[in-house]
Amino acid sequence: MEKDMTKGSPMRLILGFAVPLLFGLIFQQFYSMVDTIIVGKYLGVDALAAVGATGSVNFLIIGFCMGVCSGFAIPVAQEFGARHEENMRRYVANCVWLSVIFALVMTVLVAILCRPILQVMRTPANIIDSSYNYIFIIFLGIPITYLYNMTAAILRSLGDSKTPVIFLVMAAVLNIFLDLLCIIVFQMGVAGAAVATVVSQAVAGICCLIFMHKKFSILHLTRDEWKWNHQFVGKLCGMGIPMGLQYSITAVGSVVLQSAVNGIGSGAVAAVTAGGKLNLMLVCPFDAMGSTMATYGGQNVGAGELERVDQGLKSCVILGIIYALIAAAVIYIAGRYLLLLFLDAGETAILDNAYTFIRTNAAFFIFLALVNIVRFLIQGMGYSKLAVFAGAFEMLARGLMGFALVPMFGFRAVCFANPLAWVFADIFLIPAYIHVRKKTALMLVRDSA
Repeated sequence: MEKDMTKGSPMRLILGFAVPLLFGLIFQQFYSMVDTIIVGKYLGVDALAAVGATGSVNFLIIGFCMGVCSGFAIPVAQEFGARHEENMRRYVANCVWLSVIFALVMTVLVAILCRPILQVMRTPANIIDSSYNYIFIIFLGIPITYLYNMTAAILRSLGDSKTPVIFLVMAAVLNIFLDLLCIIVFQMGVAGAAVATVVSQAVAGICCLIFMHKKFSILHLTRDEWKWNHQFVGKLCGMGIPMGLQYSITAVGSVVLQSAVNGIGSGAVAAVTAGGKLNLMLVCPFDAMGSTMATYGGQNVGAGELERVDQGLKSCVILGIIYALIAAAVIYIAGRYLLLLFLDAGETAILDNAYTFIRTNAAFFIFLALVNIVRFLIQGMGYSKLAVFAGAFEMLARGLMGFALVPMFGFRAVCFANPLAWVFADIFLIPAYIHVRKKTALMLVRDSA
């Protein structure tokens, strides 16, 4: 079931890996989109705004979980590419121990702090209780988030991007059923949407775990391989924590921006929520390309195939530019109609703002493609600490918008926050890759001497 990405056409390998991963990401967004559609249609604009007001703090915490898991999987991919199977299994075992510790500590801390965070973010009084009910349940599911993302990341590090998709499809169908059951039948309000999300992801995570045990004999660990190893833990933390912080640092800027949007009012929050959900669905291919390049870079650096890394980067950038142009065209032509999935046609002011938001973002999609492709490639090559700086540049851009420009220019400034963040990140990432490429080449020459 493993897939070796150190041999064969880079373009074919990238497409073969990214397409199944793309479907997985789309269905992962489907969780969130279905929540938004059902909440918006059945519970109203205030409920939609309540869920949307938690988006940035949700990304702050859940993004850290996802980043940590992706970082933990990089040494697994590198050892797999180098054919060091015993070391690979030791990394997997220590991934498990670290994930358990991180999940327990984070769950306790954020469950205690989530209401104060919403208050600091100036969440409007008419929606703060619903926002809290939603995000508190999501945060109680942090161990589930680690379960799914850790198992899926390990599967992808071994070249299997298809299996997590299958289980996410199953979970997405379950999520739809549970959304309708909890919100319409049991009348649980926005809390019902959160319960549906957590339960559905739990099913996907458990299925991934069972599949790994039954189908990947390469992952059958001995008692000795299960032991805690300080050296392995140190490297995993060196990869995982910077990637988690990169997500969180980026999210800090989003929290500042969300606070500014909250200050405009619940109508602006609803517009950004609807526009953001549509954007997230359309940018899934960029996320798939990024995750693909992390695995591709990890395996090829582990195998000492640096020229293939360059070839893969070129192929993926071409794919990213082509898709960015297609996605922008879709938004400009059909974006207003797609927003009707989340908003009623009668909400004309909110609909106009949401359409302005997505059109402005779409004009800069090429910059987003470069952010994901180059950042994840650098991480896969083993330089995840540099990703923290890219996240800091994004935070700086969104913070600038939130603190200075949104109070001055209102909703129009909100629309330019993401594009400015992507441009700032690219200004750092492109020179960073050139530096990493030279450093890795020297390291490979030294190791072969």
